[in-house]
Amino acid sequence: MERDAEATRRRLIAAGRAEFAAHGLNGARVDRIAAAAQSNKAQIYHYFGNKAGLFDAVWNELVERVVTSVPLDADDLPGFAADLSDLYARDPDMARIITWQRLEHDGALTDLGVAEVRTRSAAIAAAQARGAVSTRFEPQVLFALLVHLAMLWPAANPDVLTVVDLADAAQRRDLVRRMAAALVE
Repeated sequence: MERDAEATRRRLIAAGRAEFAAHGLNGARVDRIAAAAQSNKAQIYHYFGNKAGLFDAVWNELVERVVTSVPLDADDLPGFAADLSDLYARDPDMARIITWQRLEHDGALTDLGVAEVRTRSAAIAAAQARGAVSTRFEPQVLFALLVHLAMLWPAANPDVLTVVDLADAAQRRDLVRRMAAALVE
């Protein structure tokens, strides 16, 4: 097994990501994380300080992945929402970690995440000023609506999903795109 410090850190983050997705911050166990990472508990404390520090590292990676994987084109906000929805569909653990972060670790912000929300909201404001996007909603609110619309399927109540019955990913993507278009037009 590789004894490289960065490789150990990466394995711990990957194992932490799986554990936190399944059990949340409070339910996660450092013993399971260490075993899954082929490491030991001391390494978690060495690299991250504590379990919450490891959760923060997982959260920071998740935010970075969203930011780099789904750029915002203010002239195609429905496409942005659909692409973000696709990312959540491809990586169901992402939506679970977002939910756990909100439930158990609220207030743990990332500089990148906050900066991106501001930057993306400013791009929407510019598109609104050009007349390309409706001004029915403030730019920050519109951005929040698009982000949460993209999370509709992984966050929906199972009873609702049973009745809505849209198991096909292309249908779900199209519906997110159409709902986003209704918000911005």
